[in-house]
Order: sequence, then C-alpha cells, then structure tokens
Amino acid sequence: MKLLQRPPKKARIEIIPLIDTIFFLLVFFMMASLSMAVYRGVPVNLPKAASGQREVKENAALTVTKDGELFLDKQPIAWDALPNRLTALMTANPELTVIINADEDVPHGRVVEAMDVARGAGVGRMAIAVKPTEARRRP
Repeated sequence: MKLLQRPPKKARIEIIPLIDTIFFLLVFFMMASLSMAVYRGVPVNLPKAASGQREVKENAALTVTKDGELFLDKQPIAWDALPNRLTALMTANPELTVIINADEDVPHGRVVEAMDVARGAGVGRMAIAVKPTEARRRP
C-alpha cells in the first residue's frame, strides 16, 4: 500500500511577537524620556503647594537661598549682574521661562525683588518652584 506524502509546509517567521516587543520598547523609551527633566537649580527647601505642576520646557533656574545668595543655573551671581545675564539669556531664547527656586525661609520681599529684576530684564514667563503636596480629597 502506497502512503501519500504531503509536501512539507514552509517554515514561517512569526513576526507578530516581534512587533509587540518593538512596540513595547518604543513606548517604554518614550515614557522614560518624558520623565527626564533637567534640573539646573541649587538644592533648597521648597515650600509645598497643592497646585504645583511639573515644567518640561527649556528654562533657567533662578535660586535664592535662605542666606540671601543668588544663583542662576547653579552659578553664583551678584544681584547687580543679574539683569544683564537675564537679558542675554532672553536674547538667545525669547521663549525662556525663569523658574524661581526660593528657600521657604527666604523673606517674601526678596522673592518679589528677584521677580522685579527678571521682569525688568524682559522675562515674560516666570514660575515659582514648589514641592507638590498630597492633593486634598474631593467628595
């Protein structure tokens, strides 16, 4: 008795699992890159605020320490040199946002003075850095 032999099936490369893996890696690296924010300020104790938001845009960090020292992007700077430096930064990038990192023990008037200097140098966008607290539960 003669047995029928079927022709062997051609081997197939299953590409669906490969596509799933590549898609997963793509999403992973996209999410990882979004969470990488550049922080260029001097470490200070920020006050807490429930309405704090994260900034991801290009910005300049203006830090006022509790000792009254002033830093611009981690570089010490004198109060009288600040307007010229901010004007130069604004000329290079008109969309620049200045984030003011003031220690919670810094007097309010000193923060307002830093904001006035920045406004006088042509800074249109400013933000005050805070540590977010747990949001209050709403009923």
